[in-house]
Amino acid sequence: MDHLHSTTTEHRKGQLLSFEHQVLIQTRLKDGWSPNRIAKEIGRALNTVRNKIKRGTVALYKGNLLCYKATAGEAAYEENCKACCRHYD
Repeated sequence: MDHLHSTTTEHRKGQLLSFEHQVLIQTRLKDGWSPNRIAKEIGRALNTVRNKIKRGTVALYKGNLLCYKATAGEAAYEENCKACCRHYD
């Protein structure tokens, strides 16, 4: 990468986005970056970044403004984890 402060590191397939990456996505979206550009910077797949943005987007001001929040994305992840386990009778 030709970025001065690149956060791209080697990662294994199937690893989750860290909270630091989620905060980076939040700041880059506020700066007006596209999801494609963000995905290239953090070294993840475009679809991963888009899914994270979709899950972490919240409606503000009675639904007039949609904004990505890293904490909301993490909360959605935790909620989905609760529902994805085997249920015993």
